[in-house]
Amino acid sequence: MSGNRTFTMIKPDAVEKGHIGGILNMIAEGGFRIVSMKLTQLTVADAQQFYAIHKERPFFGELVEFMTRGPIVAAILEKENAVEDFRTLIGATNPADAAEGTIRKKYATSIGENAVHGSDSDENAAIEGAFHFAGREQF
Repeated sequence: MSGNRTFTMIKPDAVEKGHIGGILNMIAEGGFRIVSMKLTQLTVADAQQFYAIHKERPFFGELVEFMTRGPIVAAILEKENAVEDFRTLIGATNPADAAEGTIRKKYATSIGENAVHGSDSDENAAIEGAFHFAGREQF
């Protein structure tokens, strides 16, 4: 079914600070069901491939360095209207602009270290989920 799954990563900053449980609790309280989840660490090649859309941006090197500095939690979440509802739950990229009660307002410290990733479309949710859970042969 289209529209009922999304992908998220709890980023290295939130993992380092011990926020996995708090973030997962907020996800559950938001009505999401965890379909798949794993603790893993991205290699440089993985991070470069995952964020390839940003390779021409000036922050690409810093992004890859940040995302490979420690473990992440990758998860596929399920709920009606999953992508849009999860984007609302995580809040704005800049935690200073994030609404009260959002994951980023509570756990992020900056635009760069913003605690979580959430897919921005159904198409990207499928691609990102497959990247972490179904192998890369689909790319």
